[in-house]
Amino acid sequence: MSQYKFRINGNDYNVEINSVNGDSATVTVNGIQYSVESGVAACSAAASAPAPAPVSAQAPAAAPQLVSAPAPAPQPAAPKAETAAPAPVATGTGKPVPAPLPGVIVEICVNVGDSVKQGQKVAVLEAMKMENDIEASHGGTVTAINVNKGDSVLEGAPIVTIA
Repeated sequence: MSQYKFRINGNDYNVEINSVNGDSATVTVNGIQYSVESGVAACSAAASAPAPAPVSAQAPAAAPQLVSAPAPAPQPAAPKAETAAPAPVATGTGKPVPAPLPGVIVEICVNVGDSVKQGQKVAVLEAMKMENDIEASHGGTVTAINVNKGDSVLEGAPIVTIA
């Protein structure tokens, strides 16, 4: 039984090889056991982000990490205008835009604080070697980006949050 520790796209993986039988093996990744076959994902692994081991389609993806903008630097007070600007929305509040299917994030098209319209592309998700545009389900301001480029996500995982 061999044990390995990998860091891939900022995610830590503890991989334990339990048994090898011909072209298949039983491995445990972060406490979850998988059956894998050699060469199953060789082409897609070379074209996309590396994975700790080729796993079946039922494998859970790494948990998305919350990414938020750094706190803005203090600026000198400006003269007061006659009309007040709307109060800023708290970071991370709002309605999430979910992933429509499992895949890998290949592009994030918005930043925290950007104003988006309904139907605007906010990210690109690769699934089954096809790129899918993820569009805003509603208009508003991006308050959080919940994934990083290269992250694997499951169906329904929040990609961005818009308030």
